[in-house]
Amino acid sequence: MDLQLRAVRRRDVDRLVGLLEQLGYPTTGADVHERLDYLLDEPSIRLIGADDGGELVGVAALGVLPMLEVTGRLGRVLALVVDERYRSLGVGQALVAAAEEQARAAGCVKMEITSSRDRTRTQLFYQQLGYTDICTASARFVKPLTEA
Repeated sequence: MDLQLRAVRRRDVDRLVGLLEQLGYPTTGADVHERLDYLLDEPSIRLIGADDGGELVGVAALGVLPMLEVTGRLGRVLALVVDERYRSLGVGQALVAAAEEQARAAGCVKMEITSSRDRTRTQLFYQQLGYTDICTASARFVKPLTEA
């Protein structure tokens, strides 16, 4: 494996469609193109790709948010996916480390990652990277702003 970390590019759309499907979010190339239109130009978002010989095999989306309650910013992994053929080979760890490095460079003092409760393997992965599950100390509320 010749893993290189790099910025996600518009020509990665087809691979992004496949990766998002593996993550459980089926989509189309047109939808991913539309998302990249606003994500790639958004200064508070970083899309980090893991590339093996020219093929995108993983991606981490990092959001950087200013915080009012403390001085500094919050880094949030918005999405992390590694192609199933590359799992348990260090790709996810490399992507999280790159996201943390970029978050620190952007002035982040804390990092946050969420994961569905049914992804127990993923939760163990985050714990092994030093993340703490704080669900008993904090609640998360979600409300759709669009009609289904």
